Amino acid sequence: MTPDDRPLPSCETELTIPFHDIDMMQVAWHGHYVRYLEIARCELLDAIDYNYPQMQASGFAWPVIDLRLRYAAPALFAQRITIEARLTEWENRLKIDYTIRDAQTRKRLTRAWSVQVAVGLNDHEMRLESPPVLVERLLAWQEAQA
Repeated sequence: MTPDDRPLPSCETELTIPFHDIDMMQVAWHGHYVRYLEIARCELLDAIDYNYPQMQASGFAWPVIDLRLRYAAPALFAQRITIEARLTEWENRLKIDYTIRDAQTRKRLTRAWSVQVAVGLNDHEMRLESPPVLVERLLAWQEAQA
């Protein structure tokens, strides 16, 4: 198996839509979905031991530079949802794809993706390729999966 054939990390997290996230129609306000994605993204980054504290310690910030959401059906008050986060690109940026589903029926509610780039904390310069520390973490994760 070559490094290109190895699986990339993914995770699935569950949450219940809280009252403070809904509008008067008992539908989760569209802006809260970004927070739901962030919860799943942090879980995914924890899986490779490169979440935001490790990023900072390695000398990089990873700002989100692009984000897209496509709503297919609403999330409702007290609904249990799952958010799947899948790393799909990592060589020059972190691209993560997301699918939000009803936890019970598995009906798709939302698809999304985010893109983050490495920026040096000392020079504030965007890197055109992912720093070696990310590559090392991903290779270690892939080895552990083999």
